[in-house]
Amino acid sequence: MTQRLLIVDDHEGFRRTARRTLARQGWTVVGEARDGATGLECADRLSPEVVLLDIGLPDMSGLDVAEQLHRTHPDIAIVMISTQERGDYDEIASDRGARGFLSKMELSGPALEELLAQ
Repeated sequence: MTQRLLIVDDHEGFRRTARRTLARQGWTVVGEARDGATGLECADRLSPEVVLLDIGLPDMSGLDVAEQLHRTHPDIAIVMISTQERGDYDEIASDRGARGFLSKMELSGPALEELLAQ
């Protein structure tokens, strides 16, 4: 099943690469946002099923965005991403309402599907 995905990340190059990669692997990317405020607005307007959310955003913490998204849209699956390694992010992400964490280096359609299936 194709899932509707929103990418929230401040790096345009990463958003472009993630969009192309995930679209080739069957995902429907419904939008992109470069900061937390825009990401929250896009989630309201675009109704994604999944939000790929960077931990480090220029206007607010991605963890705070995840918490707000989870409160207002509990049906959206939130996946935190970062250039950092997994480490303790899984627990921190789940405490904020996210389904889990992927490092940007391991991002792929199958990795995202596997995380969401857990």
